[in-house]
Amino acid sequence: MKWRLLLIDGDAAFNMALDETLLLSGKPTLRVYRFRPSAVTIGYFQNIKSSVDLEEIERRGIDLVRRLTGGGAVYHDERGEVTYSVTGPIDLFSKSVEESIRIICKGVVNAIRRLGLNPEFIPINDVVVSGKKVSGSAQTREGNFLLQHGTLMYDTDLEVLTRFIRPPKQKLEDKGIKNILARVTTLSRELGRELSFQEVRGSIIEGFSFLGELEEGKINEKEWKMLKNLERKYRSKRWNFKR
Repeated sequence: MKWRLLLIDGDAAFNMALDETLLLSGKPTLRVYRFRPSAVTIGYFQNIKSSVDLEEIERRGIDLVRRLTGGGAVYHDERGEVTYSVTGPIDLFSKSVEESIRIICKGVVNAIRRLGLNPEFIPINDVVVSGKKVSGSAQTREGNFLLQHGTLMYDTDLEVLTRFIRPPKQKLEDKGIKNILARVTTLSRELGRELSFQEVRGSIIEGFSFLGELEEGKINEKEWKMLKNLERKYRSKRWNFKR
């Protein structure tokens, strides 16, 4: 089966608008991209003030956007993180949300193995190396289609991440750790060498080749129109500060 491969970067609002466009379009698509400039996204159900340090984000001039998907707040480092999204008919994966997440995260696991590490998928949606998180994913569904997008931290500035993100205290306590730095790591740190965006992006593309034949493509005219309309939503305070 042929899959469209999109390699289109953008800012926070553009990226989230495009991912929603691809969900509504329904065409089997793998997108591999980065946030340019760096940004923070929060989950659809999160309360913004309790999830992130708004003052610090505003002081540094960092973009902030609410995702269509659930999950926690994420710092997307332009120089240290790659984001993927997979969209297509649910029937290509599984009607079970948990099983479909596992299937799609296989692409991330494959990518990390190609780079020389031994990752492990931890349900529901994490991939870890040496017991520490390097990737998280989130999924939403619309009709017969799904969108799953997620991160891969290859050289994320973890000190900066801790200044923006406020993980729930209960979540840290449940995992038996005192702070977020005890829970996360990067591929570069684990490998002991620097990785480039191009190298990691290439590994992700190869990692997702199990989906089928990947052929680099473009956004069609109908999708561009939908994207521009949705982009207004993701740039609005009404959407981003709804909770």
